[in-house]
Amino acid sequence: MVEEMSFCIKDVLKRPLFHRAALIAGEKGIYREVRWVHILEITHAAPYVSKNDLILTTGLWLKRSVESGLDYMLPIIDHETAGLCIEFGTTIDQIPEKIIELCNKYDFPLILFRQPVRFEEITQDIHSFLINRHFEVMKNLERFSRKQQQIILQSTDIPAVLRLLHTYTSSQVVYLSSTEMNKFYPEVDKKSAEQFSAFYKEKKNDLISLREASVLKMDDCRFFLIQPVVCFGQVFSHVGIILPQSHPTEYMMLLSDYTAKAVATLLLRTQFLEEKILRNQNELIQDILSRRIESEEQAQMRMGLPELNGENYLFIGGIIEFEHDVTEAGPEQMEAMNQDILVLIRSLLKKYRMYHLIMMKSNQIYLLCAKETLNGESAILLKDNIRALIEGLKKYIEQVLGRLAFHAGFGKTSQKLLETWRSFNEACQVIELSKTVPSMKHCCFYDDLGIYQLLKAVPQPFLITFISDQLGSLIAYDGKHHLNLIKTLDVYFRNMGSKGETARQLFIHRQTLYNRLEKLADLLGDNFFEPQRRYCLEMALLGYEMLGSGHSEKIT
Repeated sequence: MVEEMSFCIKDVLKRPLFHRAALIAGEKGIYREVRWVHILEITHAAPYVSKNDLILTTGLWLKRSVESGLDYMLPIIDHETAGLCIEFGTTIDQIPEKIIELCNKYDFPLILFRQPVRFEEITQDIHSFLINRHFEVMKNLERFSRKQQQIILQSTDIPAVLRLLHTYTSSQVVYLSSTEMNKFYPEVDKKSAEQFSAFYKEKKNDLISLREASVLKMDDCRFFLIQPVVCFGQVFSHVGIILPQSHPTEYMMLLSDYTAKAVATLLLRTQFLEEKILRNQNELIQDILSRRIESEEQAQMRMGLPELNGENYLFIGGIIEFEHDVTEAGPEQMEAMNQDILVLIRSLLKKYRMYHLIMMKSNQIYLLCAKETLNGESAILLKDNIRALIEGLKKYIEQVLGRLAFHAGFGKTSQKLLETWRSFNEACQVIELSKTVPSMKHCCFYDDLGIYQLLKAVPQPFLITFISDQLGSLIAYDGKHHLNLIKTLDVYFRNMGSKGETARQLFIHRQTLYNRLEKLADLLGDNFFEPQRRYCLEMALLGYEMLGSGHSEKIT
């Protein structure tokens, strides 16, 4: 059916008026689509042509020189015109060899009429044919769309959508997915399937970033029209059609686009159905948090983890907390947003092949992720996948939800599922810190907290007393005189005592800094920059920033 719906150079050569024409160059370009015909007898045709135009000429531009001919040809090739028809006898009697070589190099069809022809008859014939063909294409696309809608309404059967595409293209259809088995319509042998899978794996990193259709060259005879399947702004799979040429017709592009959108609809529906089924996982996460499960084997069985031969799993717990504006969004919109976010997160977890449990609790999503321990790099890979998940969530929120802020925190990895309650506690600490300490705003993992791990472990009453002993006089003085001595001390320490850099970062005159440093020495003592004293002050500064301004009264 694709042959009926496309009109290319190959079809032009079959028209009655082209029976005495010869294709003398660019034979590999016979599948270039033709959308219109132009008669052009000017020496600079490029500004007046469009993509897929077939140009008719007597070759006036060739009378000057071969160089002028090349200057004429290169721009119209760059404009992706369909081809060039030249009439002998009226203006020229031969085609320079360099012109033929150029056309062969770019697979640009060069058609020769050795006897005079009536160009107006050619344009009338092809234009009439194209207009009638356009109506046929539109009717055929409408039929395709109706059948596709029937499939979508009846089931979540992705193979049925792909088979319909094959029916309308008469070409090999390939469905490549990062979360499930690849599919082929019609079926291919094992060797061909492995070739497709290897090709997809090689190009996968480049394809993930694509949001539009692309044509990839597989070999000299096959080209791959590949259309991304996009859900929530993320690419989860690709629909591909194998073509004999590198220039797919608009009809083929539309068919693949319709199919990719239909597959995306079915994937989303499947994810929403799974979301309802998997809500009973909440109970398992609650049991882990409350430590009500005694057997590791029982916990892994309830999570549905397959048994491994001589290997273990690596587990990590995390929390994603959202800052919903209830007054602006309203409870119904918040519920819809939460549902969409849950489906996206579950899709991303499947994309990165992580076993998982998810629980929604108020404005927080609890994630328990598991990955097979294959080698010493497994923990790094697990964290990389989680970072990619967070980045995918961030992009979706920026593109669709706008100003919704969120914080993500993940604890340390563990080889036992029952120990992940600690990971969730650590995740809470990461989120608390990201809210109060600006420099830790984008920190996601407990392992990256550094000295803050120690500060979070210190009982708060003890930490407040320590901060008060070290910085109490400065906090009290700032409260009365607003000299910003705490900030000055912090920046001074961070710049290792560089007065020039400290003044620059504080946006103050150097003399103003000298006055503040004198006041610091009066309140803290002249030895405040000595190592032992500085260590205590730096720890107190970190603790003060971590606790936030709400504890100032307790400290002073």
